[in-house]
Formats: sequence, structure tokens, C-alpha cells
Amino acid sequence: MRQGLPRAGGSPAVTGGILSHPLATLAVLAALSLTGCSRPSSAEAASARRMDLKPCRLDGVAAQTLCGTLEVFEDRAAAKGRKISLRVVVVPALASQPKEDPLFFLAGGPGQAASRTRILPALERIRRQRDIVFVDQRGTGDSHPLDCEALNPSRASLAERFEDREDADVIPQCRKGWDADERLYTTSIAMDDLDDVRAALGYRQVNLWGISYGTRAALVYMRQHPDRVRTAILDGVAPMGQYLPLYAARDGQRALDLLMDACAKDGVCAKAYPDLRARTEALLAKLEAAPAKVHLAHPRTGVPEDFTLTRRVFLSELFSLLYSPDVASLVPLMLDRAAKDDWTPFVALSLGLTDEVARTTSRGMFLAVACAEDAPFFTEEDAEREAKGTWFGPRMALDLKRACAKWPQANVPPSFREPVKSDIPTLLLSGELDPVTPPPWGEEAKRTLTHSLHVVVPGLGHNTVGADCARTLMADLLTRGGVEGLTPDCGAGLKRPPFFTSFAGPVP
Repeated sequence: MRQGLPRAGGSPAVTGGILSHPLATLAVLAALSLTGCSRPSSAEAASARRMDLKPCRLDGVAAQTLCGTLEVFEDRAAAKGRKISLRVVVVPALASQPKEDPLFFLAGGPGQAASRTRILPALERIRRQRDIVFVDQRGTGDSHPLDCEALNPSRASLAERFEDREDADVIPQCRKGWDADERLYTTSIAMDDLDDVRAALGYRQVNLWGISYGTRAALVYMRQHPDRVRTAILDGVAPMGQYLPLYAARDGQRALDLLMDACAKDGVCAKAYPDLRARTEALLAKLEAAPAKVHLAHPRTGVPEDFTLTRRVFLSELFSLLYSPDVASLVPLMLDRAAKDDWTPFVALSLGLTDEVARTTSRGMFLAVACAEDAPFFTEEDAEREAKGTWFGPRMALDLKRACAKWPQANVPPSFREPVKSDIPTLLLSGELDPVTPPPWGEEAKRTLTHSLHVVVPGLGHNTVGADCARTLMADLLTRGGVEGLTPDCGAGLKRPPFFTSFAGPVP
């Protein structure tokens, strides 16, 4: 979940034996169109018209998939006016007689396009028996996206890439280019879209897997359509009591403190980077007094460039580097070099993260959600209080408040921010080192989920699907249909990756 950061916006071939589940007709039609076999029956044709899925390929995915669109009213309450198309991608199960309840993936952000994520390899155990369904939420990907170049942090030059600007400065310009009512891109509306997709595909019940903001979306779907959910997996839990990005400075500081403490206790890291915390504080004070004037070769083009780096932008990028422990293992090296006025590692790491964020995420949709569901629920005084004593400060929350002042005011249900109460079997997963949805948020959600299990995975950051034990728990939940019998222990031998002491890697 890119929790309101000032710049960023929370990682097999189809088989023919799928005739016994709701996608059977659609898959048969796709196969017939390729082979020239006999025409489908009238019943099959009627079913196919509910959503026309055709064979397609996803970027970076070897498995053949089925893709289609579903039209919905932008204004669902009025049920008239402009319609928007939702992109739907189905990866059929491998089994000859799959289970009837698929796994629906709900992406993070807010603003990430589900169909552009590359998480399918992590779902191979589940795909043996179940279809996997990706739906680009309205406002993302290929579902009437709220994209705008001025909001996109991926820019050609380093000066543009690290420019210190706020979303509030460009929102009016972006809104002129959208054929959309930005008030109608909230989570509650999108989850009714999702239920339309479920019905159009012919599934009676689904299993939900939400990551980061996707866990909020899953909770909202569970509240609005409880009879349609068999099980739910919430990975990197963002409960209804978490306002983006009010608590980001506090939670990010926790992750950074854990990293600093781990380095100080690691003999090799402590020797390579002595007094790292004090030297980083001195670096931040230096950037506060005067932005750094940087001259270096662009890591991709090799062309020398000049740019100015402020404390605010530096901290925003540092926050993003904490999401993944593998990336964070380079942070001490980066901080050490930056303290010596060598900004090359910082630039290289930042550009690597930006490409993925820009490829998958709509910043406009982030604002559509956060300005309706988060910013109205906290004050500037709340932001100052929650960020007190942190390096990151209240700027993330204050920047969002300023941006939302230029955003059209949307309405959310009066009970939207109440905890979701449910007895749906739910597995909650938290990474020990997560800078945005740390384990206490999982505990908060668990209190009103009466049939749930919360598992904290050591050594991991934002999202846990990278751990084999987490993937096993996910598969076991779907097989059992409940949390009974699931082991609460996961990754007992996992720990933070070793710190890099040079670009060649960590010392063995």
C-alpha cells in the first residue's frame, strides 16, 4: 500500500478439462474459435453472452488466460448515464474438475491494477484446483483509469524524477483530462462492481485474497456481500480504523528503527557503517538546512545530469525502500554513501522501485479513494500528533489534506469506518518488518472477525506471499474452508536478509 506518500502513490497453459465449473462454457467457446470445431449449443451461447472472454496473454505471465470486459454504470445509484468497462482476467484452474469457488485477487495501492501485478507464480498450488480472477478496479489499469502524466512519478530526467512538488499543484490540470466523475471511484462502489463480475462469471461464492489496500476492499466486500464469500485472506492488513496516511510516519519509523537496531547488533554491518543513526540524523539536518545539489550520470542513460534533492523527497524515497527487506538490506549502504555526498546508490534504488509503481498504479484513483475515505476523518492536529518524534514527520498526511482540498467531495456510507464484523473464515497475515501495515493492524481487524487466525511472519515486510509457509497457509485455508487446524506458526527460521556491505553483496 502506497500510503499517501508524497511521490509514490501497499510483487502454464490452459488445459481443456474445465467443463464442470462456471467458466466451462466460456473456455469451450474460446477453444472452438481456435480449432474450428462444431458450434456451441444455444445454452452455451446464452451463458457466454454474460461476459465474452477470449484467450489472451498477460505481460510477464506464461500461462494462457481468458480476458474480457464488463460494462457497469459509473453512477451505480442512478443506474443511468455514462458506462465504464471493467477489465476482467481469468486464469483457469489446472484440474479436470476444478472447485466451483475461485480465488479473486484484490490489489493494493489504492490504485494498483490487479491484472498488471505479477503474483500468479505464487498461486500455483491454489490454481491446481481453482480459477484465479483478476479485476482491474474502476479507475485503474484498463478499467477507465484515472491516469495523468503530471501525477506519475516516473519521469525521464533526474530533475523531473526528484522534483519536490505536491499532488495539489497538478490536480486541476489532471481533472481536465478525465472523462469521469471522480466522486464515484470509492471502495464501496467498486465492491458492488466486483459482485457484478462474480455474477457475470457464474460463480455462486468466491474466495478473496486482498493485499494491502486490497484488504480494505476485501473487508468492504465481506460486509456488503457476506453470502458470496467462502473464505478471505488479508495480507498486510489495513482495517477500517486505519486512515491513510495518518499513521504512516509512525509505522514507517518503527520499521526504520528495527533496521537501524538490526544493523547496530550485526557485527559486520556495525563495522561497515558505524554510528549510522547519528550520521543519518546529521544528513537529514543538512538537507533541511539546504537541499543537496547533485551531479551524476543517469543510471540508465549514462548521461551526466544535475538535480536538487530536498529532505522531503529523500525521506519519501527512503520510506518506499522499507517495503521489502531485500531492498532494505541495501539501505545502510545507501545511507552511508549519501552521508558522504555519494547519491548514486540512492538514485539507482529509487529508480528501480519507480518503474514498477508507475507500471501498475493510478495515482488519480489513489486520490479518489483517499480523499473520500481517509482525509475527511483526520485533522492537521491529528497528523502532527501521530508523527511526533519521527524522522518522516506529518508531511505525508498534510500533503494529502492539501490535495484533497482540490478534489471533489465524495460521499461514503455513514457506517463505512466502523469495524467489519464477520464470521467468514479469514486468514490474516502480517510481515514483522512492515512499514505501512505492521502486525498491530492485523490484531485490530481480528477483534471483530470471529472466525479468524492472525499469523505474523518474521523477517518479512509489506506482504508475506514471498514466504513458502504463507503460501501453504493460504492453500490450506481454501482446502479446509476454515481456519481450524491451521498452524499459527509460520517461518520460524526466517529472519531479515543480511545487509549489503558493498555492491557485490553481503559478507558470507
